[in-house]
Amino acid sequence: MSFSPQSKVWIYQGDRPFTTDEKSAIQQQLNDFTSQWKAHGHQLQAKAEILYNYFIVFIVDEASAGTTGCSIDASVRIVKGIEQEFGIDLFNRFNIAYKVDDKVVVVNKEDFETLISIKKITPESIVFNNLVQNLADFENKWEVPFKDSWHNKVFADFL
Repeated sequence: MSFSPQSKVWIYQGDRPFTTDEKSAIQQQLNDFTSQWKAHGHQLQAKAEILYNYFIVFIVDEASAGTTGCSIDASVRIVKGIEQEFGIDLFNRFNIAYKVDDKVVVVNKEDFETLISIKKITPESIVFNNLVQNLADFENKWEVPFKDSWHNKVFADFL
């Protein structure tokens, strides 16, 4: 399935990594959901995947059918169900993800500020911009150096 660069993207970040068993079970739920995900009776061209064991990413190509408030609410319900079933927080926007080598680390805002001030997070550190809204930005601006991210503006006082 191919998606246009303008396809909508939603990213949910966990506060801990998914285990192998959880990842398998969650991916099956996501596959079942996206295979029948509709907006006003029209099948959405969609997929959802788990990346780095921390992120659930939904992609919808609206070329054939666009998302609606109700269809977006349905995706939020599935994510909330995953949260409850697996005891993971997927909606806390104060958790920040970054990379150390090729490993993803998630910390709270205060710990992130401390890591910046003690130079464990540098301008070159890779951070995740979960605010991207389309596939082109996801592919090019999701994993970015701290200096090129929104994080740099928010946490500039800690450098």
